[in-house]
Amino acid sequence: MATAPPRYLAPRRQHASVPSPTPVAEALRAHEGLNQLSARLEASRRRLRVIAPALPGTLLASVQPGPVDEDGWSLLAANAAVAAKLRHLLPRLEALLAQAGLPARIRVRLAQK
Repeated sequence: MATAPPRYLAPRRQHASVPSPTPVAEALRAHEGLNQLSARLEASRRRLRVIAPALPGTLLASVQPGPVDEDGWSLLAANAAVAAKLRHLLPRLEALLAQAGLPARIRVRLAQK
C-alpha cells in the first residue's frame, strides 16, 4: 500500500521552463541599433581617456563623456564652474584628440541632474 505524502508538504508543481538570460554584451551585439549605440558609447569613452591626462586636479571626477555625433563630441560638466574651466582648456583638449586621430570638435554642456 502506497503512503500519501504528509499533509504539511505542499504538492510539487511543474514550473514552466524559463530561458536562461542573455548577457548584456551579447544582446548589444545581436541588435543593430544597440550595436551602434554601444560603438558610440565606446568612442565617447575613448575620447575621454585621450584627454584625461590634460585635465587638472580633480576636474576629471566632475566630467562625463557625452554623445558623439556627426558634429563632434560633447563633454558633460557637473556644474558651471567646471564647464568654464573646460572651455578654457578646449584648444589643448582638441589638439590631443587630433594627435590621436579622432575628430577634434568638442562641445561643453552641463550635465542634467
